[in-house]
Amino acid sequence: MTRTRQLAAAALGVLVVAAGVVVAQRGGRQRPISEDRRGVANWEVDPKFKHDVFTFVRIEYDTYRGRWGWTTDWPDAELNLSFRLQQLTSLKVNPEPITLRLTDPRLFDYPFIYIVEPGGLSFSEEDVLALRKYLLNGGFLMVDDFWGEREWDNFAREMKRVFPDRTPEDVPLSHEIFHIVYDLKEKPQIPSIGVAWNGREEGITWERPDAKEVHYRALYDDKGRMMAFICHNTDNGDGWEREGEDPWYFKEFSEKKAYPLGINIVVYAMTH
Repeated sequence: MTRTRQLAAAALGVLVVAAGVVVAQRGGRQRPISEDRRGVANWEVDPKFKHDVFTFVRIEYDTYRGRWGWTTDWPDAELNLSFRLQQLTSLKVNPEPITLRLTDPRLFDYPFIYIVEPGGLSFSEEDVLALRKYLLNGGFLMVDDFWGEREWDNFAREMKRVFPDRTPEDVPLSHEIFHIVYDLKEKPQIPSIGVAWNGREEGITWERPDAKEVHYRALYDDKGRMMAFICHNTDNGDGWEREGEDPWYFKEFSEKKAYPLGINIVVYAMTH
């Protein structure tokens, strides 16, 4: 994993886009289920470096509520984010995102993993041990799209099983992760496209009454390295997934918030 991270950092080089600028929306793309890439452009990876590219890895997990929360926004969210990373930075990106269980031995081949909707997740003892080992050995976890205190309590309880002696800490806006590529002036809250439209006139960007304030928290190792970046009361994945469905949503949430933050998180993860 260390070598992969180093190679990714070297590949990043000079960013090919000025901070704060995202290209125009890909207008009117269709997303028929029969198309493997959902209409997202493909690109070639140099076969000599096929193992040294960034791959978006989504984690499959079990839930106590009997529904597959890990599939939310899949696969459009990661297809689109991977495309934007390839397009807007010099990071070399695998066009094919993957999903893995925490207990899959291949997990340690990838320095970045993503967990979505953890409000109902339930780790097995094997999951707990695997995630702890992965994070302490240099891995980076992004957590996204869960809302309100009940979902936070479930996630926090499961993570306490992973790290009984560590508590997520609020990440200040001054932290490098909010500025490493795009200079964010606020901690963004991204609603799902339906919530955004329903609350458009009132400026409502939260999905429930106890989720009005967005929170970004982190877990650190003993040397102060960020191991997990936790996005609570926000839905970056919808900002990536839904970018081609509505020009207003794209402009207000995908372009200004979800992509800048997502790119910042990946670049930070791959270079620290």
